[in-house]
Amino acid sequence: MNCIFCKIASKEIPAKILVETESCVGFLDAFPLAKGHALVIPKNHYEKLQDLPTDINTEVFSIVQNLISNIDSLTGATLVAVHNGKDSGQEIPHVHIHLIPRSKDDSAGSVHSMFSQKIELSESEVDELCSKLQIN
Repeated sequence: MNCIFCKIASKEIPAKILVETESCVGFLDAFPLAKGHALVIPKNHYEKLQDLPTDINTEVFSIVQNLISNIDSLTGATLVAVHNGKDSGQEIPHVHIHLIPRSKDDSAGSVHSMFSQKIELSESEVDELCSKLQIN
């Protein structure tokens, strides 16, 4: 497989490792958006969050929860971001969680600032979406 994250996980490509477990690894992003920008990945290849086995999902987010305090200490705020699939902006088709230190002067905005077009939904459309997306 020609996945850069798989190669980092298997140590074929060096990375600045922040934390490592049997199934996951956290490391500094090679192309950071801010000082301290880190990624947390499962070592095995999974493209989307819903592909993760429950135990790996738990481990990934446990690492995120533990690492975020260190990242947060840099600026006092951290953006936690996941692009889940190519159309969401995922550039590498391997689950990865971004931990990006944020500050009021960093020129980035809220998640809403990512979208130039806002949608408007009728009450019936909202109700239909709610029914469709609810977990039973």
